[in-house]
Amino acid sequence: MTTTTALQETLQHKHEELSGRLAAARTMTGRPELSRRGCPPIDLFLAGTSKHLHAIDAVMLPEVRSRCDDGSALVRDYLTNARQLEVVLAHVKAHEFGSSWETHFDWEKVWGDVDRTMAAEWEIEHRMADILVAQLPDEEVGDLAERLETTEERAPTRPHPYLPHTGAAGRVARGMMRIADSFWDAVEGRFVPETERKRRKRPGLIGQYLLADPRWDDGEPDEERPDTEPSWRVPRQNAGRD
Repeated sequence: MTTTTALQETLQHKHEELSGRLAAARTMTGRPELSRRGCPPIDLFLAGTSKHLHAIDAVMLPEVRSRCDDGSALVRDYLTNARQLEVVLAHVKAHEFGSSWETHFDWEKVWGDVDRTMAAEWEIEHRMADILVAQLPDEEVGDLAERLETTEERAPTRPHPYLPHTGAAGRVARGMMRIADSFWDAVEGRFVPETERKRRKRPGLIGQYLLADPRWDDGEPDEERPDTEPSWRVPRQNAGRD
C-alpha cells in the first residue's frame, strides 16, 4: 500500500468491514422471548460503526477544517449526515432491546434507514479523504491513516448524536462517553468488537535470546504468525448467559 492512498484504503477497508457486520446483523429476527437481551451480530455492528464515527470526529474533522478550502462547510455537511446516522443507530439499539417506543417500526424500515444514512456517510468520508490527500504531504497522509486506526480502538462504543462532536468539548465528551459506554456494555452484556491486530513476525535470533524462547527451525523461512485473539470480546457479565 502506497502512502498516498493509505487514507482512502483505510476507509475502504473499514467500510467493507462494517458492511459485512451490517449484512450479518440484518439477518437476525427479533423474538419476544429475547426482548431486552440483545443480539451479538447487531451489537457488533452498532459498536463498530459508532467507534468509527467517533474516530472520524477526533482525527479527520480537525484536519479538514484547518487544512482544506471551505473546510468548515464540509465539516458542517459531514456532521449533518453523521448525526442522522447516529440517530438511526440509536433506533436500531432500541429496536433490538424491545423498546415500547419502537413498536410502530418494523425491522425492514429500520434497516432501510441504516442503508440510506450509511451510504451518505461513506460518500462524504471518501470525499473528505480525497481532499486531504490532495492537500497534505505524503507522510502526513500516512500518519493520518494510522491515527484514525489507533483512535478507533479507544473510541466510545455507542452513538451520541446530541453531544458535541468537535473541538475541546467534543474531546471531553468522547472521553466521558468512552467510560460510560464501557460500563453499560458490561452491565448489558453486549458484544464489543476488538480491533484486528496486524500479523506479527517470529522474533529473530537476538529476540529469541532476550525472550528466552529459542526456535529450533534453522534453515526454514521466517513465517508470519497471526494473532489468535478474537475480533470481539464478551463482557464478563455475559459469560453465564444462555
